[in-house]
Amino acid sequence: MEIGLTNVREFEELARKALPKMFYDYFRGGAEDEFTLRENVEAFQRIRLNPRVLLDVSSINMSTSLLGFKLSSPILVAPTGGHKLAHPEGEAATARAAAACNTIMVLSFSSNCTIEEVASSCNAIRFFQLYVYKRRDVSAKLVQRAESCGFKAIVVTVDTPRIGRREADIKNKMEAPKISNLEGLLSVDANADGGSNLEAFANETLDPSLSWKDIGWVKSITKLPILIKGVLTAEDARKAVEVGVSGIVVSNHGGRQLDYVPASISVLEEVVQAVSGAVPVLVDGGVRRGSDIFKAIALGAKAVMVGRPIIYGLAAKGELGVRNVIGILKNELEHTMALAGCPTVQDITRSHVQTPADRLRSLI
Repeated sequence: MEIGLTNVREFEELARKALPKMFYDYFRGGAEDEFTLRENVEAFQRIRLNPRVLLDVSSINMSTSLLGFKLSSPILVAPTGGHKLAHPEGEAATARAAAACNTIMVLSFSSNCTIEEVASSCNAIRFFQLYVYKRRDVSAKLVQRAESCGFKAIVVTVDTPRIGRREADIKNKMEAPKISNLEGLLSVDANADGGSNLEAFANETLDPSLSWKDIGWVKSITKLPILIKGVLTAEDARKAVEVGVSGIVVSNHGGRQLDYVPASISVLEEVVQAVSGAVPVLVDGGVRRGSDIFKAIALGAKAVMVGRPIIYGLAAKGELGVRNVIGILKNELEHTMALAGCPTVQDITRSHVQTPADRLRSLI
């Protein structure tokens, strides 16, 4: 473990010092007032833990499984784009770190390294994140490449009919990072009209007509299981099960899309109850401590996805930094499980946490 770094928050300051302001703002920022960005973290802090005592916690087992794949802990690397903006080795370094930590990396469609480069970087289980473009042939080609390279699932991001208003990117005139996977398929050049080139590119290429029927189209072009990422309501969760997805990621896009939506963790239980165990439910947004992971598992998540801390670790210390971030979170989760009286992930139950709603009900 990296000496002198005691928690993942400390990597953000190292990343801020290492990165040009434009790139740091791009990774750190959220939409408009950034209320949801802040709320993602603060909502975790309002959840209390209910530990049990006098239980044998001499051996802690954090392992779990997702879609039949074994994980050393319920921590996945979330899809985030532009890793070469953080470090020259980009997603290849992140992939190696995830493999070393025996966890799954969800590769972003907007990675600077190609699908093929990441696949050849190391032997590991990986998922591929898909955006559906106006040009469906481009999306289909990406899925085919991922499947042929051994990726094990497709994670369709569904909360982006257009890109959120990220004011820092607009002020900085953020250029769309090189998307190697789109070379020869789509141009990232777009008329920004004095603002964010990234926003202009997204608005020109993303398909705002995407609807539930199109999940059937995605299923028709691959044999891989399909997860959808960006669900925040019970209604959408039930609809996702109806259209036959294999998993749901409760997500508000890290506070980068529609501002003033709830924190992901605050609606997780609603989604879990709505699907009634039909498919695994994951959650991302605001995970900064191992205790956050514990809280998410207690509220019904199968696993969490971690985004910004991974980028900060990569920016600060490359592959080693990513391994450090995952390692710190795993160590904190193990510690929390021991102190809460949970020798295995399966022992973490709803009774181990108290939410603001629980406290309110106790007063009625």
